[in-house]
Amino acid sequence: MDHLPRVTALGGGHGLSASLQALRQVTDQLCAVVTVADNGGSSGRLRGELGGLPPGDLRMALAALCGDDSTGRQWAGVLQSRFHSPGPLNGHAIGNLLIEGVWQHLGPVEGLELVGQLLHVQGRVLPMSLVPLAIEADVIGADPRRPDDPCVIRGQHEVAVAQGEVLCIRLVPDAPPACPQAVAAVEDADFIVLGPGSWFTSVLPHLVVPELADAIVNARGRRVLTLNVVPAGETEGFSPARHLELLAEHAPALRLDTIIVDAAFAADDRHLHRYAQALGAEVVVADLRMRDGSARHDPLRLASVYRELMVG
Repeated sequence: MDHLPRVTALGGGHGLSASLQALRQVTDQLCAVVTVADNGGSSGRLRGELGGLPPGDLRMALAALCGDDSTGRQWAGVLQSRFHSPGPLNGHAIGNLLIEGVWQHLGPVEGLELVGQLLHVQGRVLPMSLVPLAIEADVIGADPRRPDDPCVIRGQHEVAVAQGEVLCIRLVPDAPPACPQAVAAVEDADFIVLGPGSWFTSVLPHLVVPELADAIVNARGRRVLTLNVVPAGETEGFSPARHLELLAEHAPALRLDTIIVDAAFAADDRHLHRYAQALGAEVVVADLRMRDGSARHDPLRLASVYRELMVG
């Protein structure tokens, strides 16, 4: 490849942030496509008061793409910091209010572009849809009175903390329109990266937006899936193979080129390679965990794998 690869990364929250921190060390031709179903914390409060898209996951993506110089690090810190007060501003992320203020003048896509220019971000941040969404899940074991029956849980935060096993997710409204610029970014990419992140609330939602899912399935670029270092929360106890099975259930037509798995997570899963083969993918196993042993991706280690895969 005689140019830096064009990479579109899809996800939300801390998982997407980790992926972007790694990818920005490989290329500056980078676009983040971010989930817009957050209903908790500062984003949920703003969504309830103002309507429109929740800014929180978009803010985190912008912070991850801020420059590595002192100004960039300062801006990232400002975006992520929160107000501390006895009044209604308490707990709001400063970056959320900045984004909301710009949106009122320019709208979501142009507003994010302006904030990105202000912060000198390396890359571009887009919402997966211009419609604020809700996540709805079928969960077994959420109701202790009916432990064997599935019940419906609604809301990203509620799904993320639900007791029981999540079976599948849907979006409300059903079949929402994709952000056209996000679809174009997937179509133009040399590499499309899914994950890591909360499987049901950050990764799978992209595959149930029909236009976006079609773009991913039919993309000319190579499709890369990065699995989490440790299954937790929504997927606690799930094997790597079970993560792949859920992906296939939500997007049966999806095929992958590469699946990146942490060595410790892959070690005890004898079904991983068979499931990966069914999706058309090669498995890349590497030590990806933070050196202190915490259950997070080390951006430098992940960047090394991305670089080998995308640049050679």
